[in-house]
Amino acid sequence: MLRGGTSVLGIVNFITFLISIPILGGGIWLASRANSTDCIRFLQWPIIIVGLVLMVISLMGFAGACYRQTWLLRLYLFAMFFVVLALLFFIVFAFAVTDRGDGQVVMNRRFLEYQLSDYSGWLRDRVADPEYWATISACLRDGHACSGMRRYARDPNTGMRVPETPDLFYARNLSPIQSGCCKPPSSCGFTYNNETYWTPNPGVPAISDPDCNRWSNDQQTLCFQCNSCKAGVLAGIKKSWRKVAILNIVVLIILVIVYVAGCAAFRNAKRIENDEPIGMARMTKSQPSRFQF
Repeated sequence: MLRGGTSVLGIVNFITFLISIPILGGGIWLASRANSTDCIRFLQWPIIIVGLVLMVISLMGFAGACYRQTWLLRLYLFAMFFVVLALLFFIVFAFAVTDRGDGQVVMNRRFLEYQLSDYSGWLRDRVADPEYWATISACLRDGHACSGMRRYARDPNTGMRVPETPDLFYARNLSPIQSGCCKPPSSCGFTYNNETYWTPNPGVPAISDPDCNRWSNDQQTLCFQCNSCKAGVLAGIKKSWRKVAILNIVVLIILVIVYVAGCAAFRNAKRIENDEPIGMARMTKSQPSRFQF
């Protein structure tokens, strides 16, 4: 009796199941970056949970359509409504907490410099909190965030491999964490020896940036306690969250369309079940107009 309506509902739920895959994938991608790059472990779990819940309720709706369980379909549409709201909340939240802060261009440098003062709001306070930053900096250190910076060039005189020249290093496009945590700020005027080893230049006057004093050539310390490192982490988070948020905007649009189609299919299925006429007006005018809509 519900064959036509349930067929549509089955297709709708299959599409919903497919939509849950990129949401879950986005959460897993954030989790992988949290373990290796960004070291921020609190946003990926809501996304993973939303993806898993969407997957479960799409299977629930598919089962309700196949076995013609009206109560299960009602529960599916009810739960789907809250999933749409949760996804919308994440998108708004992700853009709201990453609305400020960008890298600064420095003369004769291809990479950008990052300053904590350029960021503000809840996310900055979260990252800059001493207790939480201790966890983040330990993650960066244990994850060898700066180990991938090393590059070598062959000396034309000796044929031996040596660290690349300063000009080659300054022409590199470093990630925010590499720029903020693995080298001193360019304003310090330190002399380049290699990517993670710099010495103060006596000819350059001291400046008021406290990060210059926080820098250490100890490979376990580097600039992990610098404000520039915190700013680099914030810039990396902004880039990652914005990518996932844009993906979720596309998913949300598709999900709303699918949800509206599911509601319409469920309504038509109920009409068939109750033997109600479809496509016929319940009331007609005594003198209908010439134009019928």
